[in-house]
Amino acid sequence: MKEPRSRWTDIAGGDAGERYAERFARLAESGADMHGEARLCAELLPPGARVLDAGCGTGRVAIRLAELGYDCVGVDLDASMLDVARRTAPWLPWILADLSDLSDLDALGALGDPADPADPADPADPADPVAGADRAVRGGRGESTGKGGRGGRFDMVVAAGNVIPLLAPGTEARTVAGLAALLRPGGLLVSGFGLDAAHLPLASATVTLADYDDWCRTSGLTPLRRLATWDGAPYDGGGYAVSVHTRTAG
Repeated sequence: MKEPRSRWTDIAGGDAGERYAERFARLAESGADMHGEARLCAELLPPGARVLDAGCGTGRVAIRLAELGYDCVGVDLDASMLDVARRTAPWLPWILADLSDLSDLDALGALGDPADPADPADPADPADPVAGADRAVRGGRGESTGKGGRGGRFDMVVAAGNVIPLLAPGTEARTVAGLAALLRPGGLLVSGFGLDAAHLPLASATVTLADYDDWCRTSGLTPLRRLATWDGAPYDGGGYAVSVHTRTAG
């Protein structure tokens, strides 16, 4: 099977996890705020909400939200990043999956509700949530597993860290649609990404806000807020935007 690729894997290769973790460790030591994304998400929904950190990288956002009482699942295409996340927070489920592959998202949808130990069809192993989650995604591509399948399982999907612009070319609309389908009615898709080269690890922007809003609209999402930073500054037309959309109820 062909190895899944994205703009991120083309830029970073397959061993970015340790370098990425070291970079953020240095930022934290310098006193930089590492938790703006998680803080904004926590302002939008109360603790206990079910959150999918899509493109979680080394897990910084999901780990902080879990510390604040949220029920988190992290997913990323980069195994080296997930190695760091699993080492840092082995109690959380970290899933190797391709956000642009709808069969992978189907399986993630089955993970959106806590396992019912009385359900013999549930593939999750209560003693090993990471292994159980990986089985659901990697052991049954193309078919839903566990309870419920795709659609309506998470209260929030957060895609921080330039996830959308770093998808494989041509997969953006499909990915947004797949993430939207994982939300419960009224659930939130929260994303932040750069709109120019100064805010991206790329020579030029790959996504416009008009593109993104159109993909969200056709996926059944309605815009709620647009900000310039994760700290909540109003959007002023600059090179970075944080968008909050909600899945239409019904």
